[in-house]
Amino acid sequence: MGKVKDVTLQGVQKLGLWDRLYLPAIAKGLWLTIKHFLKPHKFTMQYPEERWVPYPHYRGLHRLTRDMKGRVKCVACYMCATACPAKCITIEAGASPWPDREKYPIVFEIDELRCIYCRFCEEACPEDAIELTEIYDYSSYTREEMIFDKEKLLAIWDLTYKRKLYGEKPGTVAKAPPANRLLSPVR
Repeated sequence: MGKVKDVTLQGVQKLGLWDRLYLPAIAKGLWLTIKHFLKPHKFTMQYPEERWVPYPHYRGLHRLTRDMKGRVKCVACYMCATACPAKCITIEAGASPWPDREKYPIVFEIDELRCIYCRFCEEACPEDAIELTEIYDYSSYTREEMIFDKEKLLAIWDLTYKRKLYGEKPGTVAKAPPANRLLSPVR
């Protein structure tokens, strides 16, 4: 092994008197604090009355889409379940009653508590049957209510399709719409 001749060692940089006193750093910190007192920024929203409108392509609650005839677009190809790193999608396929496709999902469930909202399911779907919406404010008291089945996911499509067509301007604060019950049982 040969010797390396072009390597030089650098010494530690010596601090001057002004730098050793730490006065510039203290003055910068005090100036920043004074600046925040003189011009305060409002970071708090009054949540139930004001809501943040998410930016475009925000990764929120899932929904299943419908075709022009009102049927579920999913053809039960298992691509979304295969692409999901969290393994939170469960699909059971059955024979389709429609002549334009071979199968459709009899059972389609997403465990929203297990999901990491990576959008891989949306990207893997060849039929654009699954989408992530901009809904971010949903909760539940039980774990079972956070497992969204096919009917709940289609109900979210029904609630959000018109909102997407006539949506608000992204990235702004909007007045809250009347509270809807996404997690109530679909009848």
